[in-house]
Amino acid sequence: MNKRFATLLVGLLGGLLPHPGYSQQGPAFSQDPEVRAFIVAMHEQHGFDIAHLTRQFASIRPNTVVLRAIRPAAVPEQQRSWQRYRERFLTSTRVDGGRAFWQRHAVDLQRAAATYGVPPEVIVAIIGVETVYGQNMGSFGVLEALASLAFQYPPRADFFRSELEQFLLLARENGVSPLSIKGSYAGAIGIPQFMPSSQRRFAVDFDGDDRIDLRNSSSDAIGSVARFLQQHGWQQGAPIAVPATVTGDPAALIAAGIKPALSVQEMAAYGVHAVADAERTAALIDLVTPGMATEYWLGFDNFYVITRYNRSSFYAMAVFQLAESLREAHARVTTSR
Repeated sequence: MNKRFATLLVGLLGGLLPHPGYSQQGPAFSQDPEVRAFIVAMHEQHGFDIAHLTRQFASIRPNTVVLRAIRPAAVPEQQRSWQRYRERFLTSTRVDGGRAFWQRHAVDLQRAAATYGVPPEVIVAIIGVETVYGQNMGSFGVLEALASLAFQYPPRADFFRSELEQFLLLARENGVSPLSIKGSYAGAIGIPQFMPSSQRRFAVDFDGDDRIDLRNSSSDAIGSVARFLQQHGWQQGAPIAVPATVTGDPAALIAAGIKPALSVQEMAAYGVHAVADAERTAALIDLVTPGMATEYWLGFDNFYVITRYNRSSFYAMAVFQLAESLREAHARVTTSR
């Protein structure tokens, strides 16, 4: 093909097809009546300057990538696969990376464990699952992402509008432009992927530099994860989960949810058996994989606490199992010295 013609053809096609990185669609947010009402509310409730906030919303538009990402998968519920999910997080990359992260930040991890009662391996596992130890913190503009979800995604508009409010307050408190902060498509920020409301409520300045920086300070991230879990009821020294065997139909126990409500002894009356303290309360966790036998576990209070970080039993079990692998790997390195 003639090179000049090929160049011209590419140019013509480029005018017809969306660029792979294209993500914005529609008028600027400042033209949306709901956004303008939100700006007035931010002025009345928190003293934000209307003109300044309007200019910031004038520079962003609905992000179609964000809106596609937030929609539930078109896969039927019965196709959820624990084994497929597990394979994403229980990898040599995360175990080796977590062991190295633990070694680099051993002092901070021990201090967090002493201060908040959360073991190092759990803190490291959460950071590993969330961002591979800070490698994947997200590249979306948080203001644009949250605005897209707050004003263009009705199913969870109230939640994301509240997070947008918290994000603007957070940016003002830290003296940074909200347009400069990057994060996940859902607006989560930094090494531990805190939503703005969680950062304002639970994050701590763990490195003592008089600022909370979850994007650049691993120390702040470590302390903040530990405090989040502690504030949600973490029980120091208590177990997280144990395997269980089930006889009979566990449907009623599964339907009861993941918050511990029955003792291990009471579970036995329903045909659920596990090696654990008979008086400890638990919930029955089912880990379903199509084409395979369902795995059953008893999840204790600390398992439930992990689900406050991400309300999924798959997530909590991935954190728990990665934490166990990290603890074993760290012990091997420690004893070989």
